[in-house]
Amino acid sequence: MTTSTNVGIKKLFVANRGEIAVRIISAARKAGLQTVIGVSAADRETLGARMADRAICIGPAPAAQSYLNMPAVVSAALGTGCDAIHPGYGFLSERAAFRRLCDEHGLIFVGPEATAIESMGDKLAARKAAAAASVPIVPGTDQVKSVHGAVEFGATHGFPFLIKASAGGGGRGMRIVHGPGEVAEAFAGATAEANAAFGDPTLYIERYITKGRHIEIQVLADRHGNVIHLGERDCSTQRRHQKLIEEAPSPVIDTATRTEMADAAVRLMRSVGYCSAGTVEFIYDMDSRQYYFLEVNTRIQVEHPVTEMITGVDLVYEQLRVAMGLPLSVKQSDVRTHGHAIECRINAEDPQKNFMPSPGKLHCWQPPCAPDVRVDSHCYPGYVIPPFYDSMIAKLIVHGDDRRQAIQKMSAALNEFKIEGVETTQAFQRAVIEHPDFDSGRVTTRWVEEQFSAV
Repeated sequence: MTTSTNVGIKKLFVANRGEIAVRIISAARKAGLQTVIGVSAADRETLGARMADRAICIGPAPAAQSYLNMPAVVSAALGTGCDAIHPGYGFLSERAAFRRLCDEHGLIFVGPEATAIESMGDKLAARKAAAAASVPIVPGTDQVKSVHGAVEFGATHGFPFLIKASAGGGGRGMRIVHGPGEVAEAFAGATAEANAAFGDPTLYIERYITKGRHIEIQVLADRHGNVIHLGERDCSTQRRHQKLIEEAPSPVIDTATRTEMADAAVRLMRSVGYCSAGTVEFIYDMDSRQYYFLEVNTRIQVEHPVTEMITGVDLVYEQLRVAMGLPLSVKQSDVRTHGHAIECRINAEDPQKNFMPSPGKLHCWQPPCAPDVRVDSHCYPGYVIPPFYDSMIAKLIVHGDDRRQAIQKMSAALNEFKIEGVETTQAFQRAVIEHPDFDSGRVTTRWVEEQFSAV
């Protein structure tokens, strides 16, 4: 059923691709909005292009000439009569300059203010904001400018530690240092990678937590003073700092810790005047049972469906409401969680060849069809996966009455999902899901590398 909430917005420009573009279009329809999607020359036949009311080409296949081309995106939005832009995740979603460009041209940006994007996008600034809001931060440094400074930190605070890019994300510009002999190479590598990926070589250091769980709190905030949380997600199952499997709620934190983390997340977002959907990420030390602030993602997350599955709250729809100037449709007292949800990211990659991307034509595409199973994807039979972008082709999400049932449903769904024509991570994901350590919750952010040595 369409809900009439299109105050101030009638037509939405979708500035993204893949499954998140499909997800945004679905939420826009629910909000009664027309949609236009900007596609690269390689994405003319994607499902998002077929679903939107209109598709317009914004440039050649390379992302730098299309999805990252700010003037082209804004011109396409204006030229098609759009009132607003939803950036999804990745690409331009956390570019303060893009938010300002939208503002300058009278386009409503579905996301937070530029100041919030800037303050939270810089990891050093975010650490300071967290500390000011009395949110625990990982012991570490401000900017570290030399190898000598990094060696001194290790001598004083011990090894291992992390060298991290201040402008970083997705594990880029990050190095683990186990001893003084590794500092110089790690420092040089992190500097070069940070500069290449983000145009900013600024580095800092954090203590490395050897048995860490990656826990994040979903927050929603509007322009009417409402800031709420929707519980946590556990994203600890990672490979080389890239999330593979996410679940909600976390199987390892107790009620008191859950409440403390959620309160800390809300307190931080309120303190910076945040408005829209956002995620506050924490590292949870399994040894000390302490949690520490990591960063804020000022956008919708890839893993948002697990929160939707246990709360029933449509996060993208809430983003649109906030952008329209409307209050959230839920209050904190309305939020209830039920059961357990798990998400597996299905990538067109070959685990037998170091997860090499596997683009190509999908000769068979038969998603599982069962109660409490959701598939977010932009693919269909005959679709040709291009080689130019992220290799994720689907998110498989299940909901169960409890964690054990959710694991069983995920194993069955992975087995039922039929994909032919490209290599995928399905079998690898199933091996992870069915591992006794995952079943018992003994996973850390380093567990995949430790248990599957070939990856």
